[in-house]
Amino acid sequence: MGFRPSRYTAFLLCVLTLAAGIGLIGLGRPEAGWILAVAGGVLTAIGVTDLVQGEHSIRRNYPVIGHIRWMVEMIRPEIRQYLIEADQDAAPFSRSQRSLVYARAKNVSSEHPFGTQLDVYREGYEFIGHSTCPVAAADPASFRVTIGGDQCARPYSASVFNISAMSFGSLSANAIRALNEGARAGGFYHDTGEGSISPYHRAGGGDICWEVASGYFGCRDAEGRFDPDRFAAQAASDQVKMIEIKLSQGAKPGHGGILPGAKVTREIAETRGVPVGVDCISPPRHGAFSTPRQMMDFVARLRELSGGKPVGFKLCLGHPWELMGIVKAMLETGVRPDFIVVDGAEGGTGAAPLEFSDHIGAPMREGLLFVHNTLVGAGLRQQIRIGAAGRIVSAYDIASVLAIGADWANAARGFMFALGCVQSLACNTNRCPTGVATQDPLRQKALVVADKAERVAGFHRNTLHALSDMLAAAGLTHPGQLAPHHLARRVSATEIRSFAEIHTFLKPGDLISGAAAGTFYGRNWDLASADSFDAQVLA
Repeated sequence: MGFRPSRYTAFLLCVLTLAAGIGLIGLGRPEAGWILAVAGGVLTAIGVTDLVQGEHSIRRNYPVIGHIRWMVEMIRPEIRQYLIEADQDAAPFSRSQRSLVYARAKNVSSEHPFGTQLDVYREGYEFIGHSTCPVAAADPASFRVTIGGDQCARPYSASVFNISAMSFGSLSANAIRALNEGARAGGFYHDTGEGSISPYHRAGGGDICWEVASGYFGCRDAEGRFDPDRFAAQAASDQVKMIEIKLSQGAKPGHGGILPGAKVTREIAETRGVPVGVDCISPPRHGAFSTPRQMMDFVARLRELSGGKPVGFKLCLGHPWELMGIVKAMLETGVRPDFIVVDGAEGGTGAAPLEFSDHIGAPMREGLLFVHNTLVGAGLRQQIRIGAAGRIVSAYDIASVLAIGADWANAARGFMFALGCVQSLACNTNRCPTGVATQDPLRQKALVVADKAERVAGFHRNTLHALSDMLAAAGLTHPGQLAPHHLARRVSATEIRSFAEIHTFLKPGDLISGAAAGTFYGRNWDLASADSFDAQVLA
């Protein structure tokens, strides 16, 4: 057998270095001797500590040198991102996607040479069919959708591309200010996230969609219950354009949350309406309603308290019959939300249990298709708008969700990239290197609000310009004209199908008339009830 260094070799070298240093000092060469003695002494002490500790077996078997494992693990994400990761490796966003956002945010050309880097013969490749007779590109300023049905007194004209829910507390004060100022400059809305409306949202002056979640932050009493008076006072602001009831979010559907008391600063406490320094609990379910019918009563109540502003809800699709129970409650009570935002399992969060992020909740496209089809099948689609959120950063991403049922798209992490996020995956550590996802006052000072607000607006503007060019190539002048037959996907090495062929689309009233009986939609419709979120036992 060849020479195999002992696992104690590094430790022995440290001891020899210490001995050599002591020897040099004794020989009258103190300068070099002290350097070797100190370095060898520190490393020897580390090695002795490794040998006697009982927590890590690697350190006991490989004293001193075993620490390299943790050092390499610590910088592994950076090594992968900057040295190893290919342009198309998504983790969760590829370098190409991030570079696209950075370029558009900075008003730099996002064109690239030599042709696509995508494998167009790979299963799953998608594209928009172009027209033989392209039209002139439309003004992106016209890419808006009116949200608010006949039960809404103050409908809102929204951009087809907006900032998705991200709370103050998850994001820094400077990040919130930059996002909201960018939204004001670009004429689109900024969803508050469940952390309520902070002073930094108000300072920006941009349009706000106020997300009301199970913690009722910003509209709760001392016991955490919904407080109608506090809600009405907040909702009266002209800056608040819509109210969004959060049922669940894609990254951790069905999971509540806790903000430790140590992180509940005075500003966060005032924004959320909770005590300073006390654990801030966000329950996994709402306390204001427990059935679909009661939920519709809550929708009607919020609409009245807000002075007739659009009220809707956001969810990541879970049990299909629960959404259908909500739709049955709409039919039976006559109360309809003005919009539904569909989040997907691919959505982002500051922190979530791995199993929830990886294995709970439907992906956005499947959830979107189900919500769209259910409303169509119940004859309600024309009265209720649908938004979609989940890993959207490009004009094609927007087009792909509009083609299968959405009226508009939201993005969270895309706008974080516009702020300068480098996807360091340190959102839950309070050590965000760019000052975006941290409450550290020194770190967030690195984020210059005026500069980043311009980038937020630039990303929105240039993305919609790209969408306009794509639509023009397809012979269309407005995103609302996109339909399933305009987009296609490769389903095998030899076959391409349009979205209209791949996906199931119900016809108006199919669920009510019984035309969908026996299908996936029909079976879940039979399980649904307006009086309970539970599946009904069929005879």
